[in-house]
Amino acid sequence: MKFLKKSAILLLSLTIATSALFAKETLKSTEEEYYDFLSLTGNVIRPTLGYRTLSDSEWSFVESTETVTNEDGTTSKKTTTTFDSSMNVWKNNNLGNKYLISGNENLKWKIYGPSWYNSYNTAAPYGQNDGALWQGVGYNTSFTFGARFEAYGLELTVKPVVCFSQNAEFEYITPNYSGTTYAGKADTYGYYGVQYIDAPQRFGNEPFFTFDWGDTEIRYTWNTLTAGFGTQAIWLGPAQLNPIISSNNATSYPKVDIGLRKTSLYMPWFGWYLGDVEFRGWWGYLSESEYFDNDDSNDHNLITGFSAAWAPPYLTGLTLGINRTMLSKWNNMSSYTLFGIYDAFNLTSGGGDSSDQRISFTADWTCTKAGLDLYVEWARNDFSPNLDYLIRYPFHTQGWTLGLRKASTFTKKIRGCLNFEITNLECSSDYDRLIGWYTTFYSHGIITQGYTNGGQWLGAGIGTGGNSQYLGYTLYFPKGSANIFVQRRNPDLDYTMYIDSRKYSENYSNGIWSAEGNIRTIVDFGIGGTYWLFPSLQVGSTIVFEDEHNPLNVSTTEGNGASSIHRYNFAIELSVKYNF
Repeated sequence: MKFLKKSAILLLSLTIATSALFAKETLKSTEEEYYDFLSLTGNVIRPTLGYRTLSDSEWSFVESTETVTNEDGTTSKKTTTTFDSSMNVWKNNNLGNKYLISGNENLKWKIYGPSWYNSYNTAAPYGQNDGALWQGVGYNTSFTFGARFEAYGLELTVKPVVCFSQNAEFEYITPNYSGTTYAGKADTYGYYGVQYIDAPQRFGNEPFFTFDWGDTEIRYTWNTLTAGFGTQAIWLGPAQLNPIISSNNATSYPKVDIGLRKTSLYMPWFGWYLGDVEFRGWWGYLSESEYFDNDDSNDHNLITGFSAAWAPPYLTGLTLGINRTMLSKWNNMSSYTLFGIYDAFNLTSGGGDSSDQRISFTADWTCTKAGLDLYVEWARNDFSPNLDYLIRYPFHTQGWTLGLRKASTFTKKIRGCLNFEITNLECSSDYDRLIGWYTTFYSHGIITQGYTNGGQWLGAGIGTGGNSQYLGYTLYFPKGSANIFVQRRNPDLDYTMYIDSRKYSENYSNGIWSAEGNIRTIVDFGIGGTYWLFPSLQVGSTIVFEDEHNPLNVSTTEGNGASSIHRYNFAIELSVKYNF
């Protein structure tokens, strides 16, 4: 009893003695997206340049420090917020705080959640950027709850997630697997592309639970030099929906990373400001799903990556970045697979078939006076920095994302944000027209699982070989937000073009014209929002209507006309979250 009494008194004293700080936010959470919106008009400072995890995503309002003279003649520093706080329309809501322990700046804690997400898909799988959760047909749910402690540079975050998928039956494309190696679950539920990719269309035929460590991590930071081990998702670059190299779309994987957090750089001796820089390198352990092959010797791959970004001086709002990853077989680990991507002078290191590399270059420009953000990510698969190849055909194996965001103010209590993003990951035309064999952005001949972990895409959630066009508008008001969007996307056109182009030729020779009969297209219409029932309790809901044209990539073409089969899906989402 004495122990319990002392513990209660200690906890109470810690709580009373704390002062709230701006906190580290979960990727793509309601809170992080709101802070990111405020950064468009310069109200909030972006904590990163290009490499973002939960631990790096610490947002703060813009402040200025001035020297004031006290009544006794002494001087002191005074920190004030530099923008009209009334423009913070959620200022009366608890967005999640980080607290000092007994007023000590070096001792802090934070609670994440609890957060409960639910969805129901009536006819087809729908969902992306949802971590370990696979949102199949039927009921899907995930629950997460965690805590974070910081002490003298040491950071410990524990934030696991538990998921459930009803995984009900639906009709899908016949998988492209055969032979004894892929016999069983792979040729029953696997991917339909020409190459074998670990991206199952259905995760078995039964409901299942998933436990994932989520954004769990231990880290040590000295000034801006940081190193950590954990499973936190990495979001690379400025894209809002489909970052090409890394997102939080797939289940988490254990990794070690080291690098430099966003920091200002100055010329030694002269003190000239050279801009802000950021760098991170990491090494991770990828695993295939249970629905790929029956070869236990290749279940794991090594991912080696680095990300670097620079915000140049005198070009306010501009950030340039480079991201590069390499997949190799875990059992064939070597100095090359661990450090080969850092060899900038080896002009063939990226094109060798002993590894699978991708690179992207990003540019992000924010004009806070206009509330405008323009960004682009340009990437290449199986990248080789051979200058002659780049000059002759720079579009070889390319992928790209282009986006725009525009903040608007209706009143001090109602603000809005326009979001427009297009992504294209279709195979470059030289493959079909000159090379003559099949390839696609997220696959490779050596790493047969493709650019995946646990059966889900590591990069853009739309998957390989397709394209997406997204247009949405979010309205923020004191008690919540409302969102409406439309999205059109083609899943894996590389498969359709490679397979069906040959069918088109045969059909045409037989007097049947079917130029676009098999192309698969999905159009989504969504509306939703978030509402704060109480300052610390928020609920969210979204309803999405999907119109899927030719869901099985099967043409019903007869003669010179084409008819299209439609599949209609309703995706209903509901979330509840409490912030301490």
